[in-house]
Amino acid sequence: MGNDAAWTAVVVKKSRALLDGSNLYRRVTIRHDDGREEKVRVSRAVWKQVEVGSRLVKAAGEDPGPA
Repeated sequence: MGNDAAWTAVVVKKSRALLDGSNLYRRVTIRHDDGREEKVRVSRAVWKQVEVGSRLVKAAGEDPGPA
């Protein structure tokens, strides 16, 4: 999804990894309201705030955040 998309979704999984060996990437797997699942990268602050079952909201042109 592009940064201009807007959506609401529920977190179904949290993960983090050192994909390039030096930067820690935080991702959450989300389930959109229409049932599609997608992995999205989130900031450290958002990753610490959400848990499985939390709702995320993304406005067009902005980063995802807790509802």
